[in-house]
Amino acid sequence: MKFRDTATLCLIVALAGMPSMASAYVGPGAGLSLAAAFWAILVAVGTIMAFTLSWPVRRLLRRRAAEKQSAAAVRRRDASDPDDMAHDRGVHNS
Repeated sequence: MKFRDTATLCLIVALAGMPSMASAYVGPGAGLSLAAAFWAILVAVGTIMAFTLSWPVRRLLRRRAAEKQSAAAVRRRDASDPDDMAHDRGVHNS
């Protein structure tokens, strides 16, 4: 008997929670607003994912560019004055 009372109570609660027919007009503006909000959230999440996933690649490219730039600066400095290279090695032209 206890199961039947519990089942009846659950049925009453479920039926009370079900919506009935609405007697109101919902215009197209509500649907457009919902669609715009959905697309805005979708674009925001996509942008977050794109920037998060592209961050390591951008960092790697910037590091390579900085290494190339510093290597080029060292080559320019070494090529500009051969006496500096001799001096750095401990050789003196006297």
